[in-house]
Amino acid sequence: MENDKSNEELRVGVFVCHCGTNIGGFVDVPSVAEYAKTLPGVVFAMDNLYTCAEDGLAAIKNAIKEHKLNRVVVASCTPRTHAPLFQATVEEAGLNKYLFTFVNIREHCSWVHMKEKEKATEKARDLVRMGVARVKLLSPQEEPRIPVEKSALVIGGGVAGMTAAHSLAKMGFPVHLVEKEKELGGFVRNLNNLYVTTKDATETIMPLIEKVKSHPNIKVYLNSKVSNVHGFIGNFDVKIKPNDKDEEVEHKVGSIIVATGAIEYTKEALYGYNVYKNVVTLTEFEIMCKNKTLPKVKNVAFIQCAGSRGQDVSYCSRICCNVAIKNAINIVDNYDNLLGIAEQTGKAVEEVPVEPKAPTEVLERRRRRSSRGRGREDEEVAEEVKRGPGERIEVTIFNRDIMSYGIAHELYFNKAREKRVRFVRYKPDRRPEVIMDGDKLMIKYFHETLAVEREMPVDLVILSTPLIAQPDAEDISRLLKVPCGQDGFFLEAHVKLRPVDFATDGVFVCGTARGPADITESIEQAEAAASRAATPLAAGYVQAEAIMAHVDQEICSGCGTCIDVCPYGAITKNEEGLAEVVAAACKGCGCCGASCPENAISMTNYTDEQLMAEALAALKEAI
Repeated sequence: MENDKSNEELRVGVFVCHCGTNIGGFVDVPSVAEYAKTLPGVVFAMDNLYTCAEDGLAAIKNAIKEHKLNRVVVASCTPRTHAPLFQATVEEAGLNKYLFTFVNIREHCSWVHMKEKEKATEKARDLVRMGVARVKLLSPQEEPRIPVEKSALVIGGGVAGMTAAHSLAKMGFPVHLVEKEKELGGFVRNLNNLYVTTKDATETIMPLIEKVKSHPNIKVYLNSKVSNVHGFIGNFDVKIKPNDKDEEVEHKVGSIIVATGAIEYTKEALYGYNVYKNVVTLTEFEIMCKNKTLPKVKNVAFIQCAGSRGQDVSYCSRICCNVAIKNAINIVDNYDNLLGIAEQTGKAVEEVPVEPKAPTEVLERRRRRSSRGRGREDEEVAEEVKRGPGERIEVTIFNRDIMSYGIAHELYFNKAREKRVRFVRYKPDRRPEVIMDGDKLMIKYFHETLAVEREMPVDLVILSTPLIAQPDAEDISRLLKVPCGQDGFFLEAHVKLRPVDFATDGVFVCGTARGPADITESIEQAEAAASRAATPLAAGYVQAEAIMAHVDQEICSGCGTCIDVCPYGAITKNEEGLAEVVAAACKGCGCCGASCPENAISMTNYTDEQLMAEALAALKEAI
C-alpha cells in the first residue's frame, strides 16, 4: 500500500546506540547523534547506551509520540537479530513498521575500524546520512495473510520423526508420517541398549512406536517415500509413493518436518575393516550384542575417530566416545550375557595371548587412582590375584581425546575408568595400526608416555566411525528446496537463532538429519521442530512480510529467468505465461529483480529511487 499522505511533512527520528563498548568504544556516538540533527528532515536525534534495552525501546516510543515522528532510523548492531524488535517497537507507538530503517554501525563500522576511531566516526556519520536519505522515501505497507492447511508431513520414522509426529498429533493436527523402511524405529533398532537403561533399545522405544501407530491423528506410510513437493508455507502439495507400487497418494499440508536421520560411515580397509576378521564398527558390535552372537574374546580394543576429524570426514561425530564408553562398560559387566554360539559366527577365539600382569604391577596401578579408597583397592587386587592374571577381559579405548560432554556422560567416563577400562591416547599423525601377525590380530601403536612403539594382541577391534548424512539427502534437499551443508547434513537457517528452521518457511529439521546427535538431543530437537511447525497451523494463517517482489505484467515477457534464479520457488507463471509472485514464499532477496532482463520486477521499499538516494547520500550529493 503506497503512502496516501504524499504532502505529509517528513519528521525523522534518529537513535544511535553505544552498544556498550561494541560501538561506543570505537565510535564517538554522541557526535554522530549531534550530526544526525543537522540532516534535512531530522527533527529528533539521541544516543542510547543500549537501544535494544527496555529504556532504549521506551525512548523510541516516547519520541515518536512526543515529536510526532513518521520515520525512524536506528543506528546500532546487526538487523538480523534486532530489526524485528525495533519494528515491533515503532508499531506499538502507532507507526507503520515499514517506515523504519536499520543502519548497522557495528559490523559495518566499529568492528572493522577498531584502530581508527576518527575514521570510524566519520563512516558512522556517512551510514546514518544514507539511512536518513532512504527512510524519507519509504512508504507504509500491509502484510498479506495467507490461509494455512492445518496438517503436517513428517519425513522419517525414527525416534526424532516419531516424536515430532506424536507431538503434533497431540496438539490436534493430522500428521502424515513417511518412513522408507518397512518398520518404524530408524537407526535405534540396530542398537543393543541405551545409556540410561539395560533394556533392549527396541524395547525402550516400543511404547513410542505403539503411540504413533495407534494415534488417530497420525497416518503412517511405511516402505514409502515423498516423490514430489510443490507449494509454500501453509499450502504444500505433496505426493507420497509406496516403494512397491506405482500409484501415488496426494495430500495438502501446512508444515513439513525433515527427520531422515543418518547412517554409519564404513570404508573398505579402514583399520582392517572387511580385510581382517573381527574388525567391526560400533553399530555392528551393537548388533552382535543385541543378537547375542559376540565371539569369545579376552582382549577388546576400540579405536576412536576412525575416519573422522580430518581423516575421511572433517567433523567430530560427537556421540562416538559416549557410545564406545557405554559398550566398554557393557563388555566388562555383561560379557557372559552377550555370548552366543561361537561356532555359528565363525569368529571364535580359542586361545588369546595376553600380557601377564604381576600382582605388584596391578597394585601400583591401583595406587595411582587417587579417586578410589584404599580398602576398595586392596579388595579388587585380591580378587584379581584370586582369579589369576589375564583371566578378565581387557578393554582398551584408543583415542585422540575423549569427548564425554555433559555431566552424565562425564560420570559415565569415570565409571569406565573405575572398571579398569584402559584409555590410550594417540596423535593424528601417529594413528594406531591394525595388523595381522601370522594368525593373530594385533594393534601397533605409539605409547605417548613411554615414547615407544608397542604391539598389543586383540581378539576384537571395534571402530568408532562417524555418522554421515543419508544417501538421499541431496534428493530431499532439491525436492524441498532446502540446503545441505558441506558435510552433507541438512543446514538450518541459523545454528543459534533458528536451529530447527530452514531458510524456506514452513520446512523444519530435527534429529541426526541436521548432524550427529544422541537420542536425548534428537527428542528435544523433534519437540522444538513440532512446536515451530505447529505455530502457523494453530494460527490458521501466515502473515507474509511486505518486503517482496512485484512484477509489472505490462513489461514482463515471460522469459522465466526470475523463476530459475529464485532460491525459494516463489515465482510461477500465470495463465498468460507471465511471472507471478507467491507472496507467502517470497523473501524479498531481490535475485529476480537483479536478473530480470526487462526490468519488470521491483522490490517493496527497495525501489531504484530509494537505493539511488542512499547511494547519492554516500557521496554527499543528497544534502
